[in-house]
Amino acid sequence: MEIIVFDGVCNLCNGAVNFIIDHDPKNRFRFVALQSETGQELLNRYPSANGPVDSIVLIRNGQSFVKSDAALAIARCLSGVWPVLTIFRIIPRFLRDAVYDLIARNRYRFFGKQDACRLPTPELRARFLE
Repeated sequence: MEIIVFDGVCNLCNGAVNFIIDHDPKNRFRFVALQSETGQELLNRYPSANGPVDSIVLIRNGQSFVKSDAALAIARCLSGVWPVLTIFRIIPRFLRDAVYDLIARNRYRFFGKQDACRLPTPELRARFLE
């Protein structure tokens, strides 16, 4: 099982979760909002080497992946053409993360913010951690 910790009040992040769910036919990913108690516990247990996290973390096999590394690792596991995005790993991480950080810093301004974390439908509830 792989866990994606995401910003539960960010419209972009919620859209990304919906996209991942739609393109994850093997149901390999579980989701938890970083604002939740479980999300905070996971972030404390798997700290990022790049400092505090405020958008997305992938936890896989006892390791945490952040920023562009997380996004590309997730894309590699999706159905369709999305695994081809891993070609961007040839770009140095500091450049990939600079673009990621630009989007992350402005995500509320560009995509909006919700007042509360996402509530999954009953069918999807098993894919979200409490």
